[in-house]
Amino acid sequence: MDVVKTAKEIGNTVEEKVEHGLEVAKETFANVASHLPFANLAKKGSDTFTIEIDLPGVDKKDIELQIEDNILTVKATRKMKNEVKKEDYYLCESNFGLISRAFVLPEGIDTQSVDAKYEEGRLYISLEKEESRKAKSISVK
Repeated sequence: MDVVKTAKEIGNTVEEKVEHGLEVAKETFANVASHLPFANLAKKGSDTFTIEIDLPGVDKKDIELQIEDNILTVKATRKMKNEVKKEDYYLCESNFGLISRAFVLPEGIDTQSVDAKYEEGRLYISLEKEESRKAKSISVK
């Protein structure tokens, strides 16, 4: 009888530890996800691709784009500080850190003609196919 009771206690302890571990993992993933910027990917026509990335609170000078081995990497440093000073209290909430996102580019992208602009917290990246890979119209004679 003692063995059964001990086994049940061990089972309950293991179950509690697993549940706690899952909660910790869930919180960790939520924290990591909060540092990933949202992105929209779109194909315009047959030759142009666009990527829009939300980067609120980021200065244009703190954004870095790099293409290597057909992977576009966007890195930015966010330096936000929300500060409230009142007569009877002080509140300061800061959000600092590196934001990074990588995209595998489709084959045939002209990496020399990538265009990027930043407006009001959003980064717009335009990508075009290499000239030799663009669709060509053929007239029938």
